[in-house]
Amino acid sequence: MRTALLLLLITLSEATIGVFVKLTDGRIPIQTLNFYALTFAAVFLTVAMPLTTGARLRFPRDNMKDTAIIGLLIALQISVFNFAMTVAPIANVVIFWSIAPFFTFIFSWLFLGEKAKRNYILIFALAITGIVLAKPLEGSHMLGNLVALADGAVYAAMVTYMRYEGKTETGNDIAWSMLAGAIILSPFLVLFGPGDINGSIHYEPLGMDLPIMLWALCLGVVSTGFAYFGISIVLKTLNANTYALVDIIVSPVVAATLGYLIFSEVPAQGMVYGGALLLGAGFWLTREMSRGTGKRAVHPCQCA
Repeated sequence: MRTALLLLLITLSEATIGVFVKLTDGRIPIQTLNFYALTFAAVFLTVAMPLTTGARLRFPRDNMKDTAIIGLLIALQISVFNFAMTVAPIANVVIFWSIAPFFTFIFSWLFLGEKAKRNYILIFALAITGIVLAKPLEGSHMLGNLVALADGAVYAAMVTYMRYEGKTETGNDIAWSMLAGAIILSPFLVLFGPGDINGSIHYEPLGMDLPIMLWALCLGVVSTGFAYFGISIVLKTLNANTYALVDIIVSPVVAATLGYLIFSEVPAQGMVYGGALLLGAGFWLTREMSRGTGKRAVHPCQCA
């Protein structure tokens, strides 16, 4: 029961990425917002993880290269994903990002010797059909759609590298990788400015003003820090493959629903049908790839 509740909270936290990005209303440059998110996430993890485990975080002195590379990939993936959220509806971004399992297989096949199965042909055909139905090159959100597709490849590169190095979200190094990612993004604070960090936005339905930095804090702590923290706990009792299968379907659906409820974003009919095919194909491929890999499977969360 506790694991199921935590899994639900993780799914909800991941689904809030686009919500918090859009609630800043562009008052913080997205490049700077990404820096704030990783900084807040790193601070949260460095506090929460020792409190949970009872052991202080070890500085990865003998593993600094991998920690830095993973930090770079996290920073890149988050930056691309969040930029897509600024130029396209939440549903579009999470659906086209869901191409990630297919890039993961391609990279794993090229670099890790992952073997293809005969039914992969059907799975890839379903995914391609889904993309065609979703029409990423049509409408006013073409840029965001293409960026989301590209982010699927960046995410897959991160997953493949972590699989190669045998890393998971449960390790000590993830907090340090978050910090490395924040350091990598820190020049954007100078290049694009800090944004309207003292400003606030009036929300008529709530009848109050809320500070813009509240959403930056939520993006870092709720969508990123808590998601990784929760996964580090839930993977102690739940098979990593089971988590991956739940996450690949549930998080995009919840995120799209939040986009509809909060911002009245209504996906086009083709997006709904194409997205259903793409998500289903991604679920199928993830299930096939995870067979026989046991708990060592690596599946970083879709965190911002």
